[in-house]
Amino acid sequence: MLMIRPSFDTLYEALMARDPSYDGRVFVGVSSTGIFCRLTCPARKPKRENCTFYDTVGECIEAGFRPCMRCKPTTPEASADPVVKSLIEALEKRPGYRWGEPDLVRMGLDPSTVRRAFKRHFGMTFLEMARQRRLQEGFSTLAGGGKVIDAQITAGFESPSAFREAFAKILGQAPGSFSQDPLLVADWVSSPLGPLIAVTDSTQLHLLEFLDRKALPAEFKKLLAFSKGRIGFGRTEVTDQIQEELDHFFAGRNGVFETRLALHGSAFTRDVWRELLKIPAGETRSYSDLARTLGKPEAVRAVARANGANQIAIVVPCHRVLGADGSLTGYGGGLWRKQRLIELEQSYGCQSRSA
Repeated sequence: MLMIRPSFDTLYEALMARDPSYDGRVFVGVSSTGIFCRLTCPARKPKRENCTFYDTVGECIEAGFRPCMRCKPTTPEASADPVVKSLIEALEKRPGYRWGEPDLVRMGLDPSTVRRAFKRHFGMTFLEMARQRRLQEGFSTLAGGGKVIDAQITAGFESPSAFREAFAKILGQAPGSFSQDPLLVADWVSSPLGPLIAVTDSTQLHLLEFLDRKALPAEFKKLLAFSKGRIGFGRTEVTDQIQEELDHFFAGRNGVFETRLALHGSAFTRDVWRELLKIPAGETRSYSDLARTLGKPEAVRAVARANGANQIAIVVPCHRVLGADGSLTGYGGGLWRKQRLIELEQSYGCQSRSA
């Protein structure tokens, strides 16, 4: 089962409104011009009778359409934006630097333009992203056995209190409170959609969440209770394995994860997560689909709650669940990430259909 296709009228209205919720998930082929576009294309909008909607770029090309030169539907949107691209490159060269608006001005950039571009592509501003990147550097120092003061300096924080406050905001616990004799260890892993916190033991992945996920402190607190407070800093072979699998996933090489998972939740919640694991990359389900599969068609809301409680992002693919009409619905990592993941996984769907 692929994405539940909204009606033609719904998609045409989205095209007229340049609705970003369908961007990268549905494309429009215009018979009068022979080109295909994103639904957010800034070009003049075509007449209804000239439009055909497709799920993938491949389908558009197979139907004989050429990619639009304005919205560049074959190119990931963020990488096509020169402002975004230049700043991402600058950030990677100086990950511990304290970026501010004066730096943007010195680069000849308008801070308000940069702010809008990053919010549109990533759901956060460049300065928020830069702050996360600095915290990653501090986290790596701690995971490598460094002292808190070393992590603070590496992360570019001038005062210990500011570093502790920023750290506690992410995990709900200051760095000095972590166990020196841990059962579970935490470190960050990278992804094109932003850094994630991975909590592992020697055999399993217990948590994988984006740093800016609002529910992360509560999820971390549950793991603290599970481990009786024994969570420390560090990496295991499991951390390295999930990093490698994420790299392959985002590179378009493999949509399957083999890392062993520890699922912390009620029996019903775990059942929902196991059903999520059965959805292949490139396909989607609705909440009602999952409820029927579980033999509890009346439990749609309970399924939605269990879906939202997932604490292993991407691997347990809660992003593959859409509204009954095919629209994007709530996602703890942000709708912009859900959209990007579905867009990426369209290529896996094409691979499975052509195999």
